Amino acid sequence: MMIRALQRRSFHVRRAPEPPSTQISQLLASYAAHPPHPLTLNSLVAFGQPLAPKSVLRSVSFVLSEIPRRLARRARALETLPFIVGTNPYVSKALNAYRQSFQFLASYPPVTTLEENTTFTAELSHLVESHRNDIPTMAKGFQECAKYMSPTQISKFLDGAIRNRISVRLIAEQHIALSQALEKQEDEGFATHYGIVDMACSPAAMVKMCGAFVSELCEATLGAAPTIVIDGHQDTTFAYVPVHLEYILTEILKNAFRATVERHFQLYGTTTMHAVAPVTVTISPPPSPASPFLSIRVRDQGGGVSPSNMARIFSYAFTTAGNAESDGGGPYAAQHVGGSAAVGGSASAGDGNLFGEITGKGVQIGLGTIAGLGYGLPMSRLYARYFGGSLDLFSLDGWGSDVYVKLRSVDQAGNAQI
Repeated sequence: MMIRALQRRSFHVRRAPEPPSTQISQLLASYAAHPPHPLTLNSLVAFGQPLAPKSVLRSVSFVLSEIPRRLARRARALETLPFIVGTNPYVSKALNAYRQSFQFLASYPPVTTLEENTTFTAELSHLVESHRNDIPTMAKGFQECAKYMSPTQISKFLDGAIRNRISVRLIAEQHIALSQALEKQEDEGFATHYGIVDMACSPAAMVKMCGAFVSELCEATLGAAPTIVIDGHQDTTFAYVPVHLEYILTEILKNAFRATVERHFQLYGTTTMHAVAPVTVTISPPPSPASPFLSIRVRDQGGGVSPSNMARIFSYAFTTAGNAESDGGGPYAAQHVGGSAAVGGSASAGDGNLFGEITGKGVQIGLGTIAGLGYGLPMSRLYARYFGGSLDLFSLDGWGSDVYVKLRSVDQAGNAQI
């Protein structure tokens, strides 16, 4: 009996991740010792103004200089976690991914021709894709290690990890977009895009696109969905990174839709002639030099957030959604399948899976469900704050919630560091 018990116990032994080679360890230390150069919005756009072979080659030089520094810092941050946390298989997996990508970029030879850049861009695209599930992977690891770190420590670490992720993907995807535009001989002088930055991004169009996606999720998960009413300045455009706005709007609308439908069922039952209350999105006038921000308000009638939960709505891993265990496999059971698939890597997002992430957008965390692991609001706020904006939620308990998003127009940001 004792032998069997020892065998069972040994099956759960956790081992520390394999240390890097001496050469890689020294290279990591060298890069981590030098802080990344500040990235400004002007510099992000400048490589595409005008778009030319010289500017693209300057961009690839910037990529090979800056991304390894940021990867080295995240690898070092993971290495300095408490030992018991570092032995978690999900945390260890994330660390190994950072080390491998760092080694690839830090040892990559200089790119001096457009032909070499074409090869590098293809490899960079593959590298970006390989990191699409880093955040849910780390989230799972911290979820399992919650008793070894305080919520404040976990939040601080994840804030740093996500901000690092945003900057790395911005640099990488901007270079990929510029390289592809040059290869297609696009005339950037008559286009509204400078790489991934859309100088005439339409919030109303983004709301409609994200609303259609969320409506489909809501219908599939809950059996009903509210309509969206857009008011205010619907013709407003501003300079922004569309994929960031898409992520923010998708997460806010998911919360608003779910709360609205659940509140409707609570008041009227699942079979009723009453229409589901709409979600109203109000758009401000376009930014100007005197007021460089665009504001969006998303208002729902989903019952609001209870006072006991208000202090935790921006905490990682806090969610008001049920789970497969607590609701007996109810309407949220499928969402946990989608999340687990993203973390485990057993299924790629978008492979015919309605609950996969928005395919091909890159910044998503691998959870495209109507209610997830509680990362939607805090991550949306980080994306809004990244360019100097903000995201706030105000609740009228028993009625509904208003979410206010303020976003700094990229062309009005000047040399604001990101």
